[in-house]
Amino acid sequence: MADIDIKGVEKRFGSYVALHAIDLTIRDQEFLVLLGASGCGKTTLLRIVAGLETATSGEVRIGGRRVDGLAPRDRGIAMVFQNYAVFPHMTVFENIAFGLRMKKVPEVDVARKVKRSAELMHIEQLLQRYSGQLSGGQRQRVAVARALAVEPAVLLMDEPLSNLDALLRLEMRAELKGVLQESKTTTIYVTHDQVEAMTMGHRVALLKDGILQQVDTPRNLYDKPGNAFVAGFIGSPAMNLRDVELSNGGAKFGNAVIPLSKPVLDAATAAHLNKITLGVRPESFHIASDGGDAALKLHVNLVEELGADAYVHGTLPGEDELHAKQMVARFDGRVPPRVGDTINLEVRTGEEHAFDPETGERLG
Repeated sequence: MADIDIKGVEKRFGSYVALHAIDLTIRDQEFLVLLGASGCGKTTLLRIVAGLETATSGEVRIGGRRVDGLAPRDRGIAMVFQNYAVFPHMTVFENIAFGLRMKKVPEVDVARKVKRSAELMHIEQLLQRYSGQLSGGQRQRVAVARALAVEPAVLLMDEPLSNLDALLRLEMRAELKGVLQESKTTTIYVTHDQVEAMTMGHRVALLKDGILQQVDTPRNLYDKPGNAFVAGFIGSPAMNLRDVELSNGGAKFGNAVIPLSKPVLDAATAAHLNKITLGVRPESFHIASDGGDAALKLHVNLVEELGADAYVHGTLPGEDELHAKQMVARFDGRVPPRVGDTINLEVRTGEEHAFDPETGERLG
């Protein structure tokens, strides 16, 4: 078993708190992604698990064994870095074999394990080459193969695909997910790229300013964000978020009133709110069945055509298009509205999100 238990982990650099009492459990064979913007603490947390940083307080257990005081080599982990860290004076075979030889694995087993790892990463034909003869994508495959060859209980990956171009990153993402499922290794993967996080992780842990915001499946993060920060971070384009007044069993949104569910209204009443933060994803809008007063009127200022989809940016009645925060709605890319049009929209029932404007916490 290689489950990981992180309990009350805090990291301070002088008066600066990089991590605030992180509690997180990663299950055996789970692929967990640490997601967040630069400086949120995700790499610091990974390095604490690896033993490359020491926590100010708290503890880390791997497979039930406390590892805080152990050197990295004694934790049963392997790590893949952003910059590949492939030794230029060694062949691909020697690079992959390096960790095995450090562990004094018999040479007959070294050859077998190197071959298997190379085959997993589709680089078996490159074993006699040096790093100078490899592309960036091939070097990253070597780095992953070297980590897998030692059959670690835990694999830690720090933005391993960020130096690759977009097409290669897409290819590597799919391959890496398949390889790690086959190897049945518990994995913690750090990235700032939410597409990587959503497509690769069994669960995603989102951090902001060293505070764990939500840990959940990609689907739940998207459909049920726990607070307004998560709602605005997950999704591209981002969720439309506006502070609006409550009115007639709904939320006053532009010229329209958006109906709210009873649990949301009850939660707002219990918190004595007369305003909420209303969130609507771009795809949750659709053309109103009629253009009456109940329809939300959006003045179109910009249309981004992306082939299958078009993203329409616009302002609500009474807003200044130069200074107001633009609303974004998704349309069929073949029949988008035109700049200058005013379109009538409705929000699909049940697809609105509501948050406490003071705390940011989800309502209902």
